[in-house]
Amino acid sequence: MYLGTPEFAVASLQALVEGGYNVVAVVTMPDKPAGRGHQMQFSDVKKYALSVGLPVLQPEKLKDEAFIEALRSYHADLQIVVAFRMLPEVVWAMPRLGTFNLHASLLPQYRGAAPINWAVMNGDQETGATTFLLKHEIDTGNMILQERIPIGPDENVGSVHDRLMAMGTGLVTRTVDLIIDCENKGIAVPTTPQPEIANLRPAPKIFKEDCEIRYDEKTAEEVHNFVRGLSPYPAAWCNLEINGQKFENVKVYEVEAYPQQCSTDGHRQSDRAELFTREGKGDIIVPCKEGAVRILELQVPGKKRMDARSFLNGIH
Repeated sequence: MYLGTPEFAVASLQALVEGGYNVVAVVTMPDKPAGRGHQMQFSDVKKYALSVGLPVLQPEKLKDEAFIEALRSYHADLQIVVAFRMLPEVVWAMPRLGTFNLHASLLPQYRGAAPINWAVMNGDQETGATTFLLKHEIDTGNMILQERIPIGPDENVGSVHDRLMAMGTGLVTRTVDLIIDCENKGIAVPTTPQPEIANLRPAPKIFKEDCEIRYDEKTAEEVHNFVRGLSPYPAAWCNLEINGQKFENVKVYEVEAYPQQCSTDGHRQSDRAELFTREGKGDIIVPCKEGAVRILELQVPGKKRMDARSFLNGIH
């Protein structure tokens, strides 16, 4: 049985199907309206499952008796969870071989809903993925396998997401193979308790208000990490004022950090985030708590994503 919802979960499901593993059914989120027409949209996992003829379960509530009975009817030996909801014990304890989860972090760090974003936002130089057995407390079960990848200094969350998604497919199939091999040998799957670490970094769900760039509260390097940790989705944003023109809810996709002693073309840096443009160079430079950042790519509501020079050419 496979449980997942977004694009991140599709790659592992596809690897299992194409690898000849017996995926009896898929559990994913209910369809929801989206877009201007509010048409019902399928999850990425549902789209793939339907394309290969897999049965799909979409419970509103995971403790619903009808769903529990439907789940039991498949007699799954093992459940695999990738980017899904928190499961009640009645669900994760059902299969005889248990339930394991693929989590996109080096557990125990970044337990929570947005581990990839937070690792990049915090300026980490590496991340990875972990498979572990589920238990009551979220993302705390004993680890089965773990693998690491580096994070480039200018890499955004989109590229890290894609590399982790590709790496995760191998981690999932290797974990399944290990469980099958141990079952055939009549032994328990070897696991490792998550280490006790004093300074754990959480990875809570990210909301729009969390994505506002507060230039006067962050250094240039912190703003740089913040922006790339939210690019391309959900995207950092700010309000800008240029020559008296105000632009609200501007999404910022890429910035360049200047050192602490940088000069903003002769202007003194202020405690508040004033914006300067260098005539003829198409630069948008915003002072930070320390240093400054040059905005390279942005998007104004109602407009397409563009570089800073194109944006400046389009305003008075």
